[in-house]
Amino acid sequence: MDTHLILDSGNTAWMIVATLLVFMMTIPGIALFYGGLMRRKNMLSVVMQSLAIAGVVSILWMVFGYSFAFGTGFEGGSFFKYGIGGLDKVMLHGIGLDTLTATGIPELIFVLFQCMFALITPALILGAFAERVKFSGFLLFTVLWSVLVYMPMAHWVWGGGFLMEMGAVDFAGGTVVHINAGVAALVMALMVGKRSDYRAGHPITPHNIPIVFLGTALLWLGWFGFNAGSGLAADGLAANAFLVTHIATCAAAVTWAAIDFCVNKKATTVGACTGAVAGLVAITPAAGSVDLVGALCIGVITSAICFWMVAFVKPKFGYDDALDAFGVHGVGGILGSVLTGVFATQFVTGEGGVEGALYGDWHQLWIQVLATLISIVFSAVMTFILFKVTDKLVGIRVDKRVEEEGLDIYEHGESAYDL
Repeated sequence: MDTHLILDSGNTAWMIVATLLVFMMTIPGIALFYGGLMRRKNMLSVVMQSLAIAGVVSILWMVFGYSFAFGTGFEGGSFFKYGIGGLDKVMLHGIGLDTLTATGIPELIFVLFQCMFALITPALILGAFAERVKFSGFLLFTVLWSVLVYMPMAHWVWGGGFLMEMGAVDFAGGTVVHINAGVAALVMALMVGKRSDYRAGHPITPHNIPIVFLGTALLWLGWFGFNAGSGLAADGLAANAFLVTHIATCAAAVTWAAIDFCVNKKATTVGACTGAVAGLVAITPAAGSVDLVGALCIGVITSAICFWMVAFVKPKFGYDDALDAFGVHGVGGILGSVLTGVFATQFVTGEGGVEGALYGDWHQLWIQVLATLISIVFSAVMTFILFKVTDKLVGIRVDKRVEEEGLDIYEHGESAYDL
């Protein structure tokens, strides 16, 4: 512990709140957002998957995950650069009540804050293989993916690994969370295969749109902790991250609704909710480096491209990304990461800070593109391998009868509705 550090009660109080907000994104945010989009016979399956992630991944994170991502035991060697941080903080060894971070918050709060990122990331993948995966297969895959994909990626970007050393900017999870999960979602959707009654271009109707709206609202609210908390302080950077997160989301929701109206002659609730989530995703890596102009542009651009992916590209290629985990989170994360290299401004990052191509620094854009490509390839290859391993060990896809009659009854012995 650095004895010169002093506990900052304001920063600490804010980070406790931010941590609670991010936790709310997984349960109940993702559970309700995805659950409402599915058919009633599978509502509880995604609820149970979200709960399982919250419980199991939290334990893994506290036992060794935090050490893998943010430990320093291997510092100075190539394994630290390209592997994991170390084993020095396994079981939170050496982290006491008075161990502080550079912003004066207890490291225990930082551990828990980062734990919430480790939860939301695999939860995002659920939308790709919804309504057709065994609970046992999902659980084993999630454990393996969290340990072998999420934890190394978090270290590379935030814990001192090679992407951080390279200068890649990911303020709150564009590469670590959204590209990582979105690409994994696409690979899973392709490998699991289509639902038995899936027809390209004929989306399955959500069973409860008000629940979708409620999930979106909770995600939107929780995202303020996700982004504004990532500076680890209650300061001007947090205020800017708060503002640009909200404005990018508003711009994306309005853009999606406008395109929906022009294309389909109706502005739908599900469309506006989907657009809002796309905006939240895209602004995540940029929240600590763009201003109002950048936020508006990122929201509009991302919403338009994600709409095109969901409404035209997915039907054309016929893959069954059930709840558009790749179309929104994967594509939104890719766009957000790259556009950070366009719209980053020293008005936010300060003198000597990163600056984007729009302001004359093309170098940062190339760094963002390279980091994005590395994230895509790593997630895709590892997800492919882990799918094969999981399928071999316990199986992944449910039987046709289970899929037809619903996962809630067959996998969990319960029904969401007594009707």
